[in-house]
Amino acid sequence: MARLLVTGGAGFIGSNFVRYAIARTDHHITVLDALTYAGNLQSLAGLPENRLRFVKGDIADPQIVDELVRDTDIVVHYAAESHNDNSLADPRPFLDTNVVGTFTLLEAARKYDTRFHHISTDEVYGDLELDDPQRFTEATPYNPSSPYSSTKAGSDLLVRAWVRSFGVRATLSNCSNNYGHYQHVEKFIPRQITNVLRGVKPRLYGQGLNVRDWIHADDHSSAVLTIIERGVIGETYLIGADGEHSNREVVEKILVLMDQPRDAYELVTDRAGHDLRYAIDSTKLRTELGWAPAFGEFDEGLADTIRWYRDNETWWAPAKENTEAFYASRGQ
Repeated sequence: MARLLVTGGAGFIGSNFVRYAIARTDHHITVLDALTYAGNLQSLAGLPENRLRFVKGDIADPQIVDELVRDTDIVVHYAAESHNDNSLADPRPFLDTNVVGTFTLLEAARKYDTRFHHISTDEVYGDLELDDPQRFTEATPYNPSSPYSSTKAGSDLLVRAWVRSFGVRATLSNCSNNYGHYQHVEKFIPRQITNVLRGVKPRLYGQGLNVRDWIHADDHSSAVLTIIERGVIGETYLIGADGEHSNREVVEKILVLMDQPRDAYELVTDRAGHDLRYAIDSTKLRTELGWAPAFGEFDEGLADTIRWYRDNETWWAPAKENTEAFYASRGQ
């Protein structure tokens, strides 16, 4: 049993990790979350109160962070501003949370010699050409293209510096695009699913040719637990499930799984600086730590996600109208 502090634990991948860890370990978990628009306490509903504590607060607040890290065995750092479109509209919150927030947590981990795991994204590596046979590896140079990915790259570099300069006991992971339960409807897959549920055609940026490497949030959670338990201090591990699909392919799969015509979607204005392709090589994680995804087929995980959104409209409906109004203002 360990005492975990999970930052951003009321967000999408953070809440999935909390649920996954409580179901499969005897860890006690404290969640620190600022409950911005992307945080939702309902994502933690029903979990045992004797093993879960919630604290509302900002990871850039040194007083709150110091008090919590002092009584923690492992910090699992999910909290981040993470939406590319939002970072293009207003970059400042991404600097405050992703850079200053990570610095604040690292200083507390250094003070109390607390084990630290940092969650990051494959977007720090930039993008690949659609026909490039290569995938991102732990040795791929950083080449971020948005305020979001550049601030995540900055946070990664802070963690590495604190390991080398101060001996902080940290590991890092960079993951491909997550999908699954409890994801905000602003994100690509839940937006398309909930549009279909509302009788609205899904919408594709540009021609829908951009490729992402998809992984179910449960598989991401299992990989993070594996790294916490068996990862080598100072090492970075890439997490992916060999789930490369173009945005068009994803939308068409959603439509077919929801008994709609395959081509019942609309093309909308492309995102500025839209990365072409992400692709993860997770060989190191699989061979050195023995991890493998449970959702071997993307269609299986996608069907599971569709069922969840169909059954949980009360969770996602409150945010749907404002989300679509935002996209409509951009012609998207």
